[in-house]
Amino acid sequence: MRKLSNNELNRVSVEQFKNSKKIPLTIVLDNIRSLSNVGSVFRTADAFIIKEIILCGITAKPPHREIQKTALGATESVDWRYFEHTIDAVKELQRDNVIVYAIEQADEAEMLDNFEFKFDQHIALILGNEVKGVQQEVVSLADSCIEIPQFGTKHSLNISITAGIVIWEVFQQFQKNLT
Repeated sequence: MRKLSNNELNRVSVEQFKNSKKIPLTIVLDNIRSLSNVGSVFRTADAFIIKEIILCGITAKPPHREIQKTALGATESVDWRYFEHTIDAVKELQRDNVIVYAIEQADEAEMLDNFEFKFDQHIALILGNEVKGVQQEVVSLADSCIEIPQFGTKHSLNISITAGIVIWEVFQQFQKNLT
């Protein structure tokens, strides 16, 4: 076994990415403090051809050197927009018939390992602040809440890890739906 060279990875150009069919998924970042986390979510969104990212509140916006260090150029390929208030982003998504899921630990949350996404409508996933999570008013407005099962002492994942887990699950289910 040998590692593949960069030339063997079949990378697409930014223009090809922009013109490619995307997974009907929007990621909403609710007041994310860490620029590295923002960059990581951009990079994951690029890897799994996500439609867009919505940045809200204190979440930093590209171009920013600290975002770029982690995003490695994904801010150029992945579409994004900004809302001052997450609740306004959620309301707009819902007006556009997008099903909105908060990724949060909540009393009526559905566990990710048993959850089946429906792809007859566009979906959005809200990821919350590193300390406070998704704002309660946003959780209350969401169509549903999804929780990643955790079994250790912390019951807390970094948002870039959370994004990777949930986006991968959506991607896998979307791919299976195509067949």
